[in-house]
Amino acid sequence: MGRQTNYYLGIDIGSTTFKAVLMTDDGKVGHVTYQRTRPVESGKITCKSNCSQCGHCNLGALRKTVEHFLAGAGLTEKDIRCTVVTGSQIVEDTRRFIPYDFQVSEVSAHVAGALHYYPHVKAILDVGGQDSKAMIYNEKMGMWTSKMSGICAAGTGAFLDSVALKLGIPVEEMAEKVNYDSDLEFSSVCAVLSATSINKFKNRMPLGQIIGGACRAQARTIISGVGQLLFNYKGDIVFQGGVASNRAVAYYLKEITGNNIIIPEFHCVMGALGAACLARKYIQLKGTLDMKPIEYEKSSMKSVSMRANTTRREFFSKAKAPMVWRNLFFPTEILNALGVKMLTLETYAALFARNSKRTKKALDIAAYKGFAGETCSFLRVLEGTELPKPDFGVSTSQPCQQGERIFQDLARQYHFSDRFYSLHTPINAEDPNSVEQIAEGLEEAVALMEKALGMKMDMGRLAEACRLSNEAAEISKKCNELRWSSPPLIRGAEGVYNAVLFSQLWGKKELVDIQKQFYEDLCIKKEWAEKHYRREDTHRLLWLHLPPFYDTKILDFIEMTCRAPIVFEEVNFVDWEMLNPDDPYRSLARKLLTVGYLDPKLRVNYISSNAEKSGLNGCILYNHGFGRCSLSDSCFAKHLREELDKVGLPLLTLDGDCMDPTTDPCSTTTKISAFVEALNSKKYGNMFGRVKGGRK
Repeated sequence: MGRQTNYYLGIDIGSTTFKAVLMTDDGKVGHVTYQRTRPVESGKITCKSNCSQCGHCNLGALRKTVEHFLAGAGLTEKDIRCTVVTGSQIVEDTRRFIPYDFQVSEVSAHVAGALHYYPHVKAILDVGGQDSKAMIYNEKMGMWTSKMSGICAAGTGAFLDSVALKLGIPVEEMAEKVNYDSDLEFSSVCAVLSATSINKFKNRMPLGQIIGGACRAQARTIISGVGQLLFNYKGDIVFQGGVASNRAVAYYLKEITGNNIIIPEFHCVMGALGAACLARKYIQLKGTLDMKPIEYEKSSMKSVSMRANTTRREFFSKAKAPMVWRNLFFPTEILNALGVKMLTLETYAALFARNSKRTKKALDIAAYKGFAGETCSFLRVLEGTELPKPDFGVSTSQPCQQGERIFQDLARQYHFSDRFYSLHTPINAEDPNSVEQIAEGLEEAVALMEKALGMKMDMGRLAEACRLSNEAAEISKKCNELRWSSPPLIRGAEGVYNAVLFSQLWGKKELVDIQKQFYEDLCIKKEWAEKHYRREDTHRLLWLHLPPFYDTKILDFIEMTCRAPIVFEEVNFVDWEMLNPDDPYRSLARKLLTVGYLDPKLRVNYISSNAEKSGLNGCILYNHGFGRCSLSDSCFAKHLREELDKVGLPLLTLDGDCMDPTTDPCSTTTKISAFVEALNSKKYGNMFGRVKGGRK
C-alpha cells in the first residue's frame, strides 16, 4: 500500500476574485481555480446556520465555492491536511464558513508563491483588483521588505476594469488590441479621472492607441505608488496578480524600470499558491510554535492616574489667570513661569477625538467652512469647534506651517490678532545665529504678553522653571534607559499617551512628581518582566510620530494579534542639553532647536543612533495626513528610510490620520502583518512567530 498523499489548500479571497490552489507534499500544484466574485442575488435571508446546504449569503456562497473546488479534485475538507488563507476579504466571520489553520498577509503569500518557482527572485510586483504591492529582498537587513498602495485604485485592476467598461470591450481582450506606438497620455492621478479622460478620445482616436495610452498610464501609476522600493534595483522583477495577464502593462513596466519582467505561469493565483506553500511549512512547525501574546505585569501604574488628574486640572481649571493659547512647540517653561493658564491647541484637539460624535461634528463644521481633507485633521477639529477665548496666543512658524496659518485664522475669528505672536523658528540647529534669533523672539513674546496681560515676568520664577525642567528631563532619561535596557515593560499603546515631549508641565513640580512615579512604576514592571523574558526574546519596535487618537485598534493589532511589542515611542524621547537657569532664553532656544521635530536631520540621527542601544529590530512611522503633515512628510520618511537602511533597521510606514477615522486605508492591517511576518522570518527563522526553545 502506497503512502497517503497529504494535500495543502491555499485560498486567496481578494476584492474582485476568488483563488484557490491545492498542493501536495512534494510541492506540486494539483488543482487551481480563479474566478470573479459577485454579490449573491437572493436578497434578504434568515440565517439558519446551515451554510454547507444554504449558500444564500456571500460567505455561505464562498463555502460552497470551496466545496465545489475540492469536489473537482475528488476531495473533501477532511482530506486537507492544512488550509492557509490570505486576501483583503478575509474577515472575522470567514472562519465560521471556511475552516482554516492560519491566516497570512497577501505580501507573505505572494513572496512564498514567487519563491516556489523562482528561488533566487529578489523583486516582486503584485497588482490586484484593489491594491498594488512591491516586495524586494534587502540583502543588508536579510529580510523581505514591502511597499503597498491602497489610497487610490489608479494603479490596480479596478482601473483597467473601468477603462474596458468605457471602451465597451472585455478587459481580457485589451492586451490583444494595444498599439505600442501610441503616444496618448492619460491622467494617472486618480482611477476615476483616468477613466473619465478616456472619453475625450473614445470617438476620435483608434482603439489600439487609446488602450496603449491607458496601459502605460497604469504602469506609471503602479511605479509611482510602490516603485520607490525598487528604485536603483537592477535585475528580474516577477510580475504577479490579475493585472499581469495584460502583457501591455508588463511591456510598459519594463520600459519604465529598465528591468526584465517575468510573468509566472500561475501569475493570477500566486497568492493562493504561496498560501498553500505556507500551509506545508506550518504543518512542519506546528507544535513547536509559541503563539501566546506577550504578557506584562498587571498592576496599574500610579503615574497614569496622576497624569490624567493633572490633565483635567490643566484643561478644565476655572482659575482666574489669563488664558494663553500655544502650539505644541512654544516653550511651556516661559508660560508656567509667567503664571498664565495655557491651552495647547493640538492637545485640545486630540482630547476631542475620544468623543467620536463631537469629532465628527467638528469635522463637518470645518468642511462647511471650506476646510477639506487636505487640511490637517487636528486643525479641522479646531476650526470646527468652539474654543475658550484667549487673552493672548503664541505659536512657532516651524515645524507646521499649515498650523501657523490656521492659528492666525483662529486669531482673526476670536478677535485677538493684535495679541498673537508668531515665533519665527529656523530649523538649522548648528547655526549659532538660529539660537540668537529664537532667544530674541522669546524675549519679544514675553514683552508683548507682559504688556497685553498686565503681568511681569519674574526672572527668578523662570530660573526655577528651568531647574524643574532639568530635573524632569533627568528622570525622563532614566525612564527611557530603563525601557531600552529591559524586556517589554509596558505596552506601547500606554506609553504613547505619556508623550512627555509634548507635556504642558515642563517647568512645573507636577511633571517631576509624575516622572518620578513613572520610574517607580517601571521598576516594578522590570522586576516581573525579567523573570519571564530576556530582552532578545521578543521583537522590539519603535513607534514614530503620533497614534490615531480615536482608537487603539492599530496598536492593539500590532502588540496583541501580531505579538510584536512596541518598546518605545518617539514622543517620549528626551535628549536636549540641560537648561541654564542664568541664561533661560538662549537655553530654551537651544532646547527648541534640538528637541528633534524642528530639525528633521537631528530627529533622524537620534532615531538611528539609539537603535542599537535600544535593541530595536523595527520602526513604525504613523504617516499622519498621508505624507502631507510637516512632522511625517514624504521627505522625512525618505530621509529616515535611507539612514535606517545604513544600520539595517526596517521601517514600516502606515498611512492614516490621527483624528479622522474616515480616511484610514483598508490596507493597514495587511501592511502590519506583512512587516511582522518578515521580522519573524528574520528573527525566528519562520514567518509564523516565536519557536519554543529557540530558533528553528
